[in-house]
Amino acid sequence: MPLERKAIDGTAIALMVLLCLCWAFQQVAIKVAAAGVSPIMQAGLRSIAAGVLVLLWTRLRGIPLFARDRTLGSGLLAGVLFAAEFLFIYVGLSLTTAARMVVFLYLAPCLTALALAVFVPGERLRSSQWAGVLLAFLGILLAFGEGMAGGKGAAGTRLGDAFGVLAAALWAATTVVVRATPLSRAPAAKTLLYQLAVSAAALPPASVLLGEPGVTSLTPRVVASLAYQGVVVAFASYLVWFWLLTRYLASRISVFAFLTPLFGVALGVWLLGEPVTPAFLGAAVLVGAGIALVNLPARGRPAAPAPESRPSGRDARPVG
Repeated sequence: MPLERKAIDGTAIALMVLLCLCWAFQQVAIKVAAAGVSPIMQAGLRSIAAGVLVLLWTRLRGIPLFARDRTLGSGLLAGVLFAAEFLFIYVGLSLTTAARMVVFLYLAPCLTALALAVFVPGERLRSSQWAGVLLAFLGILLAFGEGMAGGKGAAGTRLGDAFGVLAAALWAATTVVVRATPLSRAPAAKTLLYQLAVSAAALPPASVLLGEPGVTSLTPRVVASLAYQGVVVAFASYLVWFWLLTRYLASRISVFAFLTPLFGVALGVWLLGEPVTPAFLGAAVLVGAGIALVNLPARGRPAAPAPESRPSGRDARPVG
């Protein structure tokens, strides 16, 4: 019998806060691992580790991966977009701070809402959601303006910031592909595996072709950071996210996404000693408030319980 999804409780709140911390800390882990592994190679190794684990998980759970379901074309496209997104994230983090990257990257939920309103019937935005998109864009403009004010490494920071926005746009494009194609009816693990497989195949060769040094020093800190990215974030945290989606109303738990950029700023300052100005902190708050408004359900319109007992393909990409 299908499970009826319910409103959030203490367990869901605790897990979502933990997941947001986990996803925010990934930017710090990428910075730490950069001491021994170049950015694009890091992204490729992350996808390889997570892809192998997801493949083993699907075999253990008996999830079909090779059924003829017309998802190959859209799955490969989603994989290319995913690979490009992480290429820009990892290279961008070598040019800007972890705090700035996480704020620019989390423009994605608002871009996704805009794109779905255009390409997917029934996804029109309410006035409160338009207000959330506007707040998020104002926050991004404020953050860019603060970065352009000058200071140490301003030119590099601006390029890294731009890469963060490009990554957010690619994340949004991936979501639209998943939502508007046969992938929306595929098992979540299969959709995720398409993305991991393409990026695992594409990013290590891209690293070599672009002349990166690749793996230069596998210290315990570097290995732990790589393991965190591939095992904890790209595999374990995604499974927890899927579990939450099968038991709780997605509209209720997705609102917690606004915590991730705020946690990202705090972790960057605390663990990496990154500078943060009042203007940039204000920008992060605007982005977070915008994400919250975009994700809030319509007042007086409770979400209907979903008929399926597992998440659909459109839920195959969490907010991390």
